[in-house]
Amino acid sequence: MSLKESLSGIRLKKLESCKDSFEELLIAAVDEVFLSLGDSCRQAIYFRLMDSYDIDKQEIPYRIGDFVNAVEQIFGPGAKVIEIRIMQALYGMVQGFRCFPERDELSLKDYIESLRYSLLR
Repeated sequence: MSLKESLSGIRLKKLESCKDSFEELLIAAVDEVFLSLGDSCRQAIYFRLMDSYDIDKQEIPYRIGDFVNAVEQIFGPGAKVIEIRIMQALYGMVQGFRCFPERDELSLKDYIESLRYSLLR
């Protein structure tokens, strides 16, 4: 195996590791926020996500837009509080990450996409 092939393999493993880390990080942040509402509430929210929106907990990192829309429909105006708490949880988990939104209003979807880009580059 050449040095170039070895380096490509190392980069691929690092990329996969970052991708896995991002997915695990996002799921952990969402789980932390839902659990802060109480274990039975957390279970009810995951049930509702699956039953009404066909979103499994493990699919959240792949279906961010659908997840955010579902949270907004489930919580109505209170969704902003949940979204902010998820962003706060993510901020606390990732050292040195800063998000600079292009618009005046920061959305959870934009924050998560920015974090994903930051971790995978």
